[in-house]
Amino acid sequence: MTEIAGFTRRRIVLPQIALSVQEAGRGAPLILLHGFPENGLCWARVAPAFAERFRVIIPDLRGYGQSDAPPDDAGHDAYSKRQMAGDIIALMDHLNLPSAHILGHDRGARVSYRLALDHPARIRQLGIIEIAPTAEYWDAWGYDLAMSAWHWTFLAQPAPLPERMIAADPVAWLDHTLQGWTREKSLDVFPPASLAAYRAQAQDPARIHAMCADYRAGATTDRAHDIADRAAGRRIAAPLHFLWGRHGFPARTGDPAGIWRRWADLVTDTACDSGHFVMEENPQAVLDAFLPFFSAQAD
Repeated sequence: MTEIAGFTRRRIVLPQIALSVQEAGRGAPLILLHGFPENGLCWARVAPAFAERFRVIIPDLRGYGQSDAPPDDAGHDAYSKRQMAGDIIALMDHLNLPSAHILGHDRGARVSYRLALDHPARIRQLGIIEIAPTAEYWDAWGYDLAMSAWHWTFLAQPAPLPERMIAADPVAWLDHTLQGWTREKSLDVFPPASLAAYRAQAQDPARIHAMCADYRAGATTDRAHDIADRAAGRRIAAPLHFLWGRHGFPARTGDPAGIWRRWADLVTDTACDSGHFVMEENPQAVLDAFLPFFSAQAD
């Protein structure tokens, strides 16, 4: 697996996990968190521009890329977003970062807002790309979401059913997933090196198990955590900017920005012409949305 141009990669051993981390740039720390079924290389088209202004840190989440992929547990805590946010806090502690800007896409965005709820003092500003909160997403489940986000229920089925089905032809499964969630229904939007890394990841049984565990947590533990926070009136205090594609998943909820205003005190949003993979389909929209947002409090 390669690195993003201008970035260096190293393996960082933390108390509970070892993460593969790419880093470049100087300035205020900005942590970029990827989603499913990708890894840190999904930021390849935007990370160099961010690194001109920030110290950019890109970990592969647990179970993805070159990071450790521990087995799931019976309670689906191992891949809960609370645990994965804890990994990022441990990484920040290792790097001596009291706080950082956080930008997440897809599953990485779920880790990001969980970090903002559980560790509010550690986050400066929060960027969210292409999700609604987990509990809200389940609440909005209907025909359109069920047909487009079929993976939420498929991957959450008990092990080893989805793992075995994916193993029958993992590259075809991955390509179908990636292609189907783009606006143009094409793999051409993905940089060749990134696509090769995603395909290699999909052929590793441990990584496929981790991805399924990620979604099992989403259907159980993560949802329960969100419901508890919502009932308790807990809100995200950090300024939040939300970027969503007009042809992506949150658009199907009806009022995606309005949903985030129920969870955070200060929300701004931008819609762009893209499918789900905004960083690769419309990288300029990501830079236009988040360079000014994070630069406003860069120091």
